[in-house]
Amino acid sequence: MQAENSALKKKTIKTMKRKKAFKNEIVTRLSLPEFEMIWRDAHKRLYRMYADHQDLSKGVAMHTDGFIFPAAAIYLAMKKVDPEMAYAVMKKVMAEKSTKTGQKIAKWCRMPGFRKFFLGMWVSLSHKMFGEASGFKNVFYPKEEGCFRMDIIQCPYNKYLTEQGCPELNILFCENDVHAYGNLPGLKFSRTKTIGAGDELCDFKMELVK
Repeated sequence: MQAENSALKKKTIKTMKRKKAFKNEIVTRLSLPEFEMIWRDAHKRLYRMYADHQDLSKGVAMHTDGFIFPAAAIYLAMKKVDPEMAYAVMKKVMAEKSTKTGQKIAKWCRMPGFRKFFLGMWVSLSHKMFGEASGFKNVFYPKEEGCFRMDIIQCPYNKYLTEQGCPELNILFCENDVHAYGNLPGLKFSRTKTIGAGDELCDFKMELVK
């Protein structure tokens, strides 16, 4: 038991060290003692989430351990102090991180042949990272020339954020796709529904454009 607790503690500390962008944003808004109180609380919350979900499959844990639980822990710790600030911090930091990802992809999209490669990669990527082994349920549409489409009808982000009492964060994870893929040269990303916004599914469409 002691070894298990030590491993979970190390895992929690390692994960929180990777969330420096949230840390930096909170520090700009609050005093150092307030920040330290929030950060300690977030550590405790994340530790408990990890401890309570040690039986998750590797595919599901890829999403929960790296993204869902840390976001929930940091947000809920902030929410105790200032609910409006908490949501504003999450929205700002997540949008900035996703936008940076999109800017990197946009640079690659200017390389000859990359757009077709990127579009084609979604077939295998979606089954691996967003398939049933990762806690999702999908509708995958037949392959179309220059287009990839899928619908997500069950999402672990919705499930576990709701379980932790912060379903409002789900829409921010949905918006990450818009920030990352919404401004890629030669590619058009379309979405009309999201589970995070209360719809029955998330539709995902990426297509080549001239």
